[in-house]
Amino acid sequence: MIDHSLVFDNASTNKINMNHIKTMLCGNFIGVDKLERLKLLQSDPLINEFAISIKEPETVSRFLGNFSHKTTQMLREINFNVFRKLLRKSKLKSITIDIDSSVVNVEGHQEGAVKGFNPKKPGNRCYNLQLAFCDELKADITGFVRSGNTYTANGAAEMIKKIVAQIKTDGLEILFCIDSGYF
Repeated sequence: MIDHSLVFDNASTNKINMNHIKTMLCGNFIGVDKLERLKLLQSDPLINEFAISIKEPETVSRFLGNFSHKTTQMLREINFNVFRKLLRKSKLKSITIDIDSSVVNVEGHQEGAVKGFNPKKPGNRCYNLQLAFCDELKADITGFVRSGNTYTANGAAEMIKKIVAQIKTDGLEILFCIDSGYF
């Protein structure tokens, strides 16, 4: 799906996108929190077995710089498609979707990072993530990165509408689980 549905404006980026996305996914699996740590994957035999070429962090950073709102939306649609396939195969009649927010602390002056509620490092700049997961399938449905000073519930109604529009079928009951910050 990524090869066919994720199209960048830059033709040379399209040629390398799958390798870099596989690199990012592998980094996510091992808990990489900085691009520099992708180097830990360079000598991994499993990475070599799947023919993933781990590039220098600067190269991956340039690749990520090619993401626009349009390509991010494409990736979100791919994620919904994968989730729908998973949901169909599961044959579940009801699911629980947990929506929550989380704070990611940053050092420096990254775009969109501002001072907000940051329990880990009060006063530091941060991002506020809003995430939706299916409890039964232990699967990510969608998510957004927001400015650090964004209130927990901002955008939740729109997120719920989008999720329902993407996955609702006549035979599926959807229950949303949200905490008091969404009241």
